[in-house]
Order: sequence, then C-alpha cells, then structure tokens
Amino acid sequence: MTVPTAGSVGLVRWAKLLGVAGIALHMSLAALGNITDYGTNWAFVQHVLAMDTTFQSPALMWRAVTDPTLQTVAYLAIIAAETAGAALLWAGLARLWRARTGTPEGFHAAKGLALFALMWCFAIWVVGFIAVGGEWFAMWQSATWNGQAAATRFATVTGIAMIFLAIRE
Repeated sequence: MTVPTAGSVGLVRWAKLLGVAGIALHMSLAALGNITDYGTNWAFVQHVLAMDTTFQSPALMWRAVTDPTLQTVAYLAIIAAETAGAALLWAGLARLWRARTGTPEGFHAAKGLALFALMWCFAIWVVGFIAVGGEWFAMWQSATWNGQAAATRFATVTGIAMIFLAIRE
C-alpha cells in the first residue's frame, strides 16, 4: 500500500470523509442515547426548560416552561433533529464516498448534502443548546443542568469539519 503524501488530494479527501463520518457517528450516538436512555436526558430537558436550578430571577422566570406536554414536545424535537442530522450526515457521506476518486470538481459538487447536514448539526448545538437553552432558559446559571460546555465542544468540532469540507481542493 502506498501512503499518500501530505499534499496529496487523496489524503485531503480521506480527511474530509473522516470528519463527516466522525460527526455522523457522534450524532447517531447522541440520538441513540436520547432514545435508549430517555429518562436521564428527559430530566435534563425538564430542568433546563423549567429553569428550576437557575438563580430564579423574577425578570427571567416568565420564560420557564413547566408544562410536561410542552417539555415532551421539546425533547422529542431534539431527538428528531439529532436523528435527522445523523441520517443527513450518513447520506452526505455516501455521496462523498461515491465521488472520492473523481475529479476535484465532481468531489466538490458532491459536498452539498454533507455541508447541509453539518450546518444542521451545528445549528442544533449553537441555536438549540447555546442560544435557546443557554441564554433563553438561563442554563448557564445552573451548576447541575448546564450543557453549554458540551454543546460548545460539539459545535466547535462540527464547525471545523464544516469549514474543512467546504474548502476546495
């Protein structure tokens, strides 16, 4: 087997495939975890939405969602978004895989679905967890139910993969 050099187009493509595959695996495991360990993650969503472990500022508490039905809808929306993200990533990876030995133009043209999927997953972490959970529901105030650090890590890795994939050869 010949090992590609650092400047090799093949090596860069393999790195891009690995980036998309890694995020696809992560989103698949995140969705699977929410489905198979529903109770643990359900508690997280309930506490964040209820804002019951925040500073309880009267100026913010009107935002709290304590209705179990609305909390369930929010949690199911998270699971659906993660599942859709995983499916989109795997489909995007399949398109990239088929184009991996083609021309640079063909490989670049095959990136659309994977880029959309990465953007979708990036939005889950940045919009859903950092903006909505972190700021709107003041998750940053909770010592117990604060997922901002994890969401930031996931958004960072996903964003890097998205930028790297978008770069033309």
